Amino acid sequence: MPGMLIVDDEGSICFSMSEYFGLHGYKVDTAGELDEAERLIEANNYEVAILDLRLGLAHNADGLEIIKLLHERRPNTRIVVLTAYGSAEMEDEARQLGADAFLRKPKPLSQVAQVIQGLLDSPSKHAVRSA
Repeated sequence: MPGMLIVDDEGSICFSMSEYFGLHGYKVDTAGELDEAERLIEANNYEVAILDLRLGLAHNADGLEIIKLLHERRPNTRIVVLTAYGSAEMEDEARQLGADAFLRKPKPLSQVAQVIQGLLDSPSKHAVRSA
């Protein structure tokens, strides 16, 4: 069963995505803040992570920190950014840090699932980088 990490400060989004992807065969962990995401990344290996860029009331771009952490500690994890706050500059930065896909909220979960399946079906990040 593939592992998935969902990081979003909106509990309803974590819940609905967890339910949806759980029904589609994923073992799903969720985090609502940077510290919680860091602990989960250290303890688990995920095939895919879906994360928002802005977490918490401060609306800092904590998602970029999570991308960096995943890229360093779990280089094979495919990373999907799902955010309502994305600018072209933020998208560029997220991709430079290691994000595989950048989607804007709201996005139907079926479309998010299609993007994830495409990433998981494609060669690993390392194969793509070395090509």
